[in-house]
Amino acid sequence: MHRLALHWQILIGMVAGTLLGVFLNLFASTRDVNVTTDLPPGITSAAINDTSDRTTIKYIGDEGDPVIRTVDPLSRDETTFRTIDELAKTDAAAAKIYYQHGQSTAKRWGGWFKKIGGLFLRMLQMVAVPLIITSLLTGILGLGGANGVGRMFRRTLLYYVCTSMLAIITGLLVVNIIRPGLAGDAVPVAPTEAHEATSLGEILFQQLEAMIPSNPLGALTEPNFLSIIAFTIAFGLFTLSVGGETSRRIEAAAKAGFEVMMAMTTAIIKLAPIGVLFLIAYVTATQGPGVFKSLGWYVLAVTIALAIHACITLPLILKFVAKRSPIQYAKAMSPALLTAFSSASSNGTLPLTMSSVENRAGVSNKTGSFVLPLGATINMDGTALYEAVAVLFIAQLHFGHNLPLTQQIIVAMTALLASVGAAGIPHAGLVMMVIILHAVGLPVEMQGIILAVDRVLDMARTSVNVWSDSCGCAVVERLENA
Repeated sequence: MHRLALHWQILIGMVAGTLLGVFLNLFASTRDVNVTTDLPPGITSAAINDTSDRTTIKYIGDEGDPVIRTVDPLSRDETTFRTIDELAKTDAAAAKIYYQHGQSTAKRWGGWFKKIGGLFLRMLQMVAVPLIITSLLTGILGLGGANGVGRMFRRTLLYYVCTSMLAIITGLLVVNIIRPGLAGDAVPVAPTEAHEATSLGEILFQQLEAMIPSNPLGALTEPNFLSIIAFTIAFGLFTLSVGGETSRRIEAAAKAGFEVMMAMTTAIIKLAPIGVLFLIAYVTATQGPGVFKSLGWYVLAVTIALAIHACITLPLILKFVAKRSPIQYAKAMSPALLTAFSSASSNGTLPLTMSSVENRAGVSNKTGSFVLPLGATINMDGTALYEAVAVLFIAQLHFGHNLPLTQQIIVAMTALLASVGAAGIPHAGLVMMVIILHAVGLPVEMQGIILAVDRVLDMARTSVNVWSDSCGCAVVERLENA
């Protein structure tokens, strides 16, 4: 296997993980057990029924009164919990009984798959911050002055705004044609955890505040990528303004650090096939088929919209603006795209994305080191598209008809701005969606409808986010050299 190209290794790992997870889900996702020993204090007996779609925990305390707890992500009953973690906040004893005695083989193995795959993600996250700093600093000092940085920033920002808006328009068109919220049976509304309402203006101001870190070292430890990028750009610009021996020493140190971090990243990347195998096995082993049956039209709408943007819009931009072959460029970026799909984290995938852009796609370091960290922070094509589709889907369910054009324009503009504030981590788009729901007067609790399938769709939209960032490198590189 080591003789194969990296993208083939990762693809084999993904297929193997999928087959393993599906096998466990089909044949080992049900457990029915009665327990009378090794129970939490005050509980005499318990019965657990665990399936891929629903979990029921019934236990009897010293007083003899039975207590029944149900976990079902698609239940309309407000007394039913959406996840075991949510149950643990209300009834820690029931959750402990489940973890000790009730987990099906598929979920137990899935938990271990997640932990092992998480080690690979932690290694990528370990190198992300120093790689961003050294790479971005090297790129800025190589641009030769503030004018070069400003020109590249304007072109990068223009590309990000245009592609995000195209993604949102694509999502709105697809959801208006398919109308997933008006097709088939109504989807049950699951209870959702309430988020504190935050205005869009406040979110954007928080992003502005993040660009001026009160403690740059603290931003490194959090890590706050926007703070790190803003401070590194400022440090690079003032290094250029100081010039002389100081500038040469800092540039030499940045280049040396970048070479070391790239060597470390390359070593970690060799583990990508194993990490991808366990990450994808976790998702397929624990995700039951029932959620896809009840949310099929919604999943279809999101998938079609993402496919149009990723396979038509961005390749056309690549071909006619960047003058690059979309197929060859996608092949070069395939390790990063497959890892993004498996991990659902654009920030976690960033080291692999930077390595693929420079070493496989032939984009210069000064372009990749500037465009990619910025893109992983503010460019979320897939997230913006998904939020627009999800909000219109929820509106169709809630009102029984489509939102009027004026409201859809509000959704589009709010989704564009909210996607800028979305973190590059799994499920970040759900938090930002609260803003859009408030903007068009929809109840926040209806967000619970889509949570059951969010992980799988999160994987798809993260791949689109990373693909858009990668295409942005080619576009900016072409414009810089034009």
